[in-house]
Amino acid sequence: MRIGCPYCGERGSEEFSYLGDATPVRPDPARPDAAAAFHAYVYLRDNPAGRHRELWHHTGGCRAWLVVTRDTRTHAIETVEFADVARRGAS
Repeated sequence: MRIGCPYCGERGSEEFSYLGDATPVRPDPARPDAAAAFHAYVYLRDNPAGRHRELWHHTGGCRAWLVVTRDTRTHAIETVEFADVARRGAS
């Protein structure tokens, strides 16, 4: 699989480290159910077939955090963007 880093250009996936799902949002610790919410946030993850947003770290290059949107069935990459840009866009 080849990932198009916005800074370094297209590189092999061996230069990157996979973190996981990019969609979970850290729960507010002031919530009455904070313990259950944090448990779900840390341990309960989906394993979708199809379009998925994932966090990747370009460890062998510019060391940027990236959000990669790809199809988990075919590994076809739709978009790659810096994680801070993706997070601002999601807000």
